[in-house]
Amino acid sequence: MKPSDLPSDISSDLLVAEASRCVACGLCLPHCPTYRITLSEADSPRGRIALMGGVASGRIPMNARFALHIDRCLTCRACEAVCPNHVNYGKLVDGTRAMMLASPSNLLKERTVMRKSWFRRWAESKLITKPTRLDALRPLVRFYQKTGLQTVVRKSGLLGETGFAVLERQLPHVDLPFAFLGKKRAANTWQTVYPSTGHPRGEVGLFLGCIARLTDAATLNSTIFVLNHLGYTVHVPPTQTCCGALHQHSGDVHTSAQLARQNMKAFDGLNLRAIVSTASGCGLQLTEYPVPVSTEEQRSEEPLQSQPTENFSSKAMDISAFLATAGGWGDIQVTPLPHKIMVHEPCSLRNTWHGAAHPYALLARIPGAQVTPLAGNDQCCGAAGTYFLDQPEMAKILLRDKIAALDASGARYLATSNVGCAMHIAGALRDTGLDIEVLHPVTLLARQMVIKN
Repeated sequence: MKPSDLPSDISSDLLVAEASRCVACGLCLPHCPTYRITLSEADSPRGRIALMGGVASGRIPMNARFALHIDRCLTCRACEAVCPNHVNYGKLVDGTRAMMLASPSNLLKERTVMRKSWFRRWAESKLITKPTRLDALRPLVRFYQKTGLQTVVRKSGLLGETGFAVLERQLPHVDLPFAFLGKKRAANTWQTVYPSTGHPRGEVGLFLGCIARLTDAATLNSTIFVLNHLGYTVHVPPTQTCCGALHQHSGDVHTSAQLARQNMKAFDGLNLRAIVSTASGCGLQLTEYPVPVSTEEQRSEEPLQSQPTENFSSKAMDISAFLATAGGWGDIQVTPLPHKIMVHEPCSLRNTWHGAAHPYALLARIPGAQVTPLAGNDQCCGAAGTYFLDQPEMAKILLRDKIAALDASGARYLATSNVGCAMHIAGALRDTGLDIEVLHPVTLLARQMVIKN
């Protein structure tokens, strides 16, 4: 592939320039999960940067061997966090994947190149980008779980070792969104506004995400509950959609840009102190809006009317970070929990958002809790969006280390701030029979809260 073959909204010159900033010092190597497994220079950040720069400049062919090493990257960005020259590895690898996606014909001739199944392609284009359709699946999934079909399917091995079987094994209990008015549950949908029940302190927006709105309603409910009782009115715009991280990290910058614009429009015009996210990967993606879009797309979109798009990313916050400095805690009593709580630090929160300390501060509000970092927090758990589906063997090796650390911990709870990590780890804990509950820090705190009348 030649640089001239790139789409108009991707610059090979920028990729080459960013790659050339790497001085090949090697400080990133011990922080790279895949390098620690393979010990191959081509599976290290330094090696990948050299490969990406070579392909972007036309010095190296884009072939199956190149794709293999790029596909193995988790995009955990641990290398970026320790780089002394501040190479923006995240943008570099995303741009490279866009370059690969732009010219798939030659690569797909190679049998070793990763291919998505028709179901994956359909799900990413028809479900993930339209999360209200995921809401429509909720009654079916709950029927599947409540009738015992899930137990039968899991015991039968009917799904074999397919990617769908991996997803099914990770499926947690699916809850319903709360409608707090009248203390009743909503049938299947989220309210647009959840008014504060405490002393009014402001208004915030809640970003639901896509998968989380189906599989992690418990965390979203807990977030609304805590914010409301601290005095914050919570807005949940119904037109919000997927954050776009999944598409951006797979090279589909066009879809990612479309989703970014839709989310910015969804929250436009609201007088919000913050836009909070309960999934660190989604929240990080929001902070990196606006994303580049093609000239043609810019012409086709109507401009936002009131809230400048450049202010959107500055309002995006992780829920733990927001609650760490929120007011109203004096009106709330938290009951003791004399158990050991291990804290898993998702890569997005630790390496790029630099907010790993906030969940600890939140859990410290629970009297008697023994809050301890999970050993190996500097290494990815292997979930990494859809990495556990795309690179199952590498993901299993990384996950095995987490399960071993949890087995040795003696903990009753594992708190993590990313729904993908939670599902990945919880599924493995169920398979190994370890009685450790995996949940979001805000969910655990909400359970312990006693509201003073």
